[in-house]
Amino acid sequence: MKNTSFTTAAVIGAGTIGLSWTALFAGHGLTVRVSDPRPDLAEAVAAALAEFTPHLAAQGLDVEGLAGRVQLAGSVAEAVRGADVVQENGPESVEFKKDLFATLVAEAPSHALLLSSSSAIPSTAFTGDLTDASRVLIGHPFNPPHLIPLVEVVPGERTSEDSVQAAVDFYTFLGRVPVVERKEMPGFVGNRLQNALNREAIYLVEQGVVTPEDLDAVMTNSLGIRWATVGPFLGSHLGGGPGGYRHMAEHIGVSMKQMWAGLGNPAQGPEETERLVEAVEKAYGSSTYSELAETRDRKQLAVLSALDSARTEEN
Repeated sequence: MKNTSFTTAAVIGAGTIGLSWTALFAGHGLTVRVSDPRPDLAEAVAAALAEFTPHLAAQGLDVEGLAGRVQLAGSVAEAVRGADVVQENGPESVEFKKDLFATLVAEAPSHALLLSSSSAIPSTAFTGDLTDASRVLIGHPFNPPHLIPLVEVVPGERTSEDSVQAAVDFYTFLGRVPVVERKEMPGFVGNRLQNALNREAIYLVEQGVVTPEDLDAVMTNSLGIRWATVGPFLGSHLGGGPGGYRHMAEHIGVSMKQMWAGLGNPAQGPEETERLVEAVEKAYGSSTYSELAETRDRKQLAVLSALDSARTEEN
């Protein structure tokens, strides 16, 4: 998609998500201004760009002069001045976001989209006192956003339809897959699904059915493959054979519903949590975070490349 509206982006908060957004924005040719009070901001941005440049190049982006498109801002006001879009990546706190977005509304240009990477808090929860909330909405990515395509676009009660469309256009320009959610739910859609699965995964490990490593093997060798290609509903539709989802719902669906009542409710008190942490560390503690993340990202790029090739063949 050709960019006709966005030339300058402000990234507020340079943690894991903010640094990933910074690289993606710069990779698509935007001038990016980054604001964060962390004392090592310059070092963190430089390290992230160096780490993510191969990922961007693998997606066909022009990484020549990438660092030159990123500027460090001394304040939030300086970062958003002249920006067309602002991506906030601050703490998951209603009070923090109330104060920050009051500043963003006051300091950013009147046309600028004001997006939050909030992973659970709907924008209506922190925009009630704003003079203008029409351009404030959620743009929730999955980590890391420069690789994972999904962005959940969630308007608040006062978000305008024009802002929703502009957010969709922006994320589409970035090569993401924006999905508009028309009703605010804490945790939105992706994290609610993730938490539901994680709850049962924890329960199965807690009950001694499988180890964390075995549970991951189950997912990556079955549902992970299926859901990465067709998702739960199309997967069930195909699982019903020629009768489709109707056959699945009327037959296998009956036994599946009976299983719902028996899904786990893990204890997760201090002792149970400690046992779970120790089990995960036993499975994966022999590798560093950087090693595990590099392996994850390499595999995710391979999956994305394969899916893109399959779509090309379909067309």
